Amino acid sequence: MQKFKNHWQITKNWQLIYPVFGLLGLLYSSYKLTKVLLGNSNLILVASVALFLTYVMTRSCLYIFKKLEGKWVVDQRWEIIRIFIIFAITGSSSVIIGRPIIRLLGISKENLNPILYYTLFIIISLIFYQILLVFFGWLFGQFKFFWEFEKKMLGRLGLGFLFRNNS
Repeated sequence: MQKFKNHWQITKNWQLIYPVFGLLGLLYSSYKLTKVLLGNSNLILVASVALFLTYVMTRSCLYIFKKLEGKWVVDQRWEIIRIFIIFAITGSSSVIIGRPIIRLLGISKENLNPILYYTLFIIISLIFYQILLVFFGWLFGQFKFFWEFEKKMLGRLGLGFLFRNNS
């Protein structure tokens, strides 16, 4: 355990919550993906495939962590896990919020071309994503990181003028 803590630069036991939640999130995602792929197959088969997918996704995440470690300025390695968790929560939340908003506007697949419907759905979800990203960043103690990330992302979308100083 000490080797794990040293690798992720975990200095306090409460910081272990992020790797635990990260692994639980990968397990849950693998299980859901396996259920979509295999349906109601044999429980042992579903569990085996889900564990295999968890392993593959964990290896992929560790590879991505290694690549982003030099790009993202964080004080400790475990904060990268926290940032990934914030991205996951934000993405899911923006879609969950976007669905009722699009229904509230009276837009559905039945009364609109499906391509246009999904385009509007993505735009509405993207708007909420920008807001929620900064909110969840603040909630999880990563406001500075996500505020800078947000300014960079909006700059790439052509909205950088909103953050330029006029002095």
